[in-house]
Amino acid sequence: MPLVRSLSVTSLNGLPQWEDEDLPVEDLLLFEVAWEVTNKVGGIYTVIQTKAKITLDEWGENYFLIGPYFEHNVKTQVEVCEPPNTAVNKAMDILRENGCQVHFGRWLIEGNPYVVLFDIGSAAWNLDRWKGEFWDASSIGIPYHDREANDALIFGSLTAWFLKELSDQLEDKPNIIAHFHEWQAGPGLILCRSRKLPVATIFTTHATLLGRYLCAASIDFYNHLDRFDIDKEAGERQIYHRYCMERASVHCSHVFSTVSQITSIEAEHMLKRKPDVITPNGLNIKKFSAMHEFQNLHATCKARIQEFVRGHFYGHLDFSLEKTLFFFIAGRYEFSNKGADMFLEALSRLNFLLRVHKSDVTVVVFFIMPASTNNFNVETLKGQAIRKQLWDTAHSVKEKFGKKLYDALLRGEIPDMNKILDRDDMTIMKRAIYSTQRHSLPPVTTHNMIDDSNDPILNTIRRIGLFNSRTDRVKVILHPEFLSSTSPLLPMDYEEFVRGCHLGVFPSYYEPWGYTPAECTVMGIPSVTTNLSGFGCFMQEHVADPAAYGIYIVDRRHRSPDESCNQLTQFLYAFCQQSRRQRIVQRNRTERLSDLLDWRYLGRFYMHARHLALSRAFPEKFEMEPNAPPKTEGFRFPRPSSVPPSPSVSQHNSPHQSEDESEDEDERYDEEEEAERDRQNIKSPFGIGAVPQGKKKQHGEYRN
Repeated sequence: MPLVRSLSVTSLNGLPQWEDEDLPVEDLLLFEVAWEVTNKVGGIYTVIQTKAKITLDEWGENYFLIGPYFEHNVKTQVEVCEPPNTAVNKAMDILRENGCQVHFGRWLIEGNPYVVLFDIGSAAWNLDRWKGEFWDASSIGIPYHDREANDALIFGSLTAWFLKELSDQLEDKPNIIAHFHEWQAGPGLILCRSRKLPVATIFTTHATLLGRYLCAASIDFYNHLDRFDIDKEAGERQIYHRYCMERASVHCSHVFSTVSQITSIEAEHMLKRKPDVITPNGLNIKKFSAMHEFQNLHATCKARIQEFVRGHFYGHLDFSLEKTLFFFIAGRYEFSNKGADMFLEALSRLNFLLRVHKSDVTVVVFFIMPASTNNFNVETLKGQAIRKQLWDTAHSVKEKFGKKLYDALLRGEIPDMNKILDRDDMTIMKRAIYSTQRHSLPPVTTHNMIDDSNDPILNTIRRIGLFNSRTDRVKVILHPEFLSSTSPLLPMDYEEFVRGCHLGVFPSYYEPWGYTPAECTVMGIPSVTTNLSGFGCFMQEHVADPAAYGIYIVDRRHRSPDESCNQLTQFLYAFCQQSRRQRIVQRNRTERLSDLLDWRYLGRFYMHARHLALSRAFPEKFEMEPNAPPKTEGFRFPRPSSVPPSPSVSQHNSPHQSEDESEDEDERYDEEEEAERDRQNIKSPFGIGAVPQGKKKQHGEYRN
């Protein structure tokens, strides 16, 4: 594979400077349109849900979300109410009078934004007419058998109709901004522009349709970006009409944005337009009042994972859980795109290294990737039942033991330990021990997989031979279902599970942003990402030594797959060699990176996109300086002043840790002292606290 891969990637350019950054929101209405409003399908739901609070703080009652109506979602997520805006109410009434059901309410998430929800089924009788109108507007035909594309057209037609009625009510003031996310919302944008509605439009692609399909086919995507016959590739995959809808949306919008620079390069080749703005994805960051609180949460959640492991590996629990590390990968089941293929190969090599060096560290790896199953694996359920039975037996014996000990001490006697446990107690304990005997290896999956002979993860496990045998230092558990606190196997929700793990591993080949490593970061859990993910590029630009802060970035852009796999293996092996104290230091540093991902900072890039759209749609009312955007300044985390627990520094010269180091592990780590060192080194983002021109904040003035 060639080492030169087309372009050098940086993830974030600064914003153009304009004198008045605040828009007159009282004279504007903002609508965000997405198929995932109140309807969780993928990562766009997280983007909209987490961004709602800061957008609402800026726009107040003039901010609305538009999405599809699904009764089961509305019953649990939406508080139905009447629109406060008279024009919005009249526009909805006109649609209702024409036989289309429209619902309004507050979405029960942080900020409680208003939502306008269109019932797709109630308007389906217009589909043939709307297909004709869409063909007249864009020359794009939609086949009858593509249910998703047909629903997108109905949704888009209703959105454009609603915005037309609304703009007719408002006439010239307030002006409307409509922000459309992904191709499912695209028909609405195309129809708005073809009908010349007075609406400033923004289109954001979170991943190109064709890019995702091509990468899933194991094509050397980034080396051939400029060589693809786009129409031919889309046609062969029977998504040509969807691709045309996406591309038309991109070219019709006043402002085109995407979530990372790596996706910007992809969009420029796939969709033939360079994005105007990069709008990175953020999260709502909730800081703990004391730094040790999230460390305590880690310990609590880790103990719950350990309980599951005790049951899953009953009869083979010949490794110390105190020296066991929990790694995980989570996300859509895209075997190559998400890097599960490389992760499994790296685990095979890690297993070899740990065995050769006779390491006493055991690694338990969880694959949380939903797949088709028949139900729980009987052997897995049996393991949890046996664990509970042993726990109950131990407690009953403990109570009897404690009572006899208590009585003896009251009499002023030292009890005879040979008599304090009678024969019945010994029999009960022996039966409990015999019940843990196992004649098979612990299962590698918690569920009965449908068509497991063709499952890529299970086939790779068979090829590399990681069957959870006693000699393996790396154990693998495939959990092909989303985590839930009501599960009889692993009763934890996703956030609790992440907090209890030691490392998240996401060596993705195709990842436009990457919420999974971002979520790890804000919870203080180190993670592995790549320079082909938007998150990895973002961190490379903003952190001088990402590994010191628990962000390990695998080079999948300029190295061959085998070299990248070796680098990933080195990261994992070095992490296994860290002492407990080093891991605590690293988790504290990782958590302090969370300000980088706060919507309070990243939300300003959406503000810029709206301002730019208004200046293009209504140039007589809104102006922007045409100067080139400067680079981001004052927002880079330097290498920590103290010795970091990064692989290059923390790994031991010999495979075994010295006795002195083991004794030092229990020394109390001074969290405040370490945090203060970072505060002296770290400049906070200029976007969180605005600094007037000509005035610089003093060194150490910012607080994370």
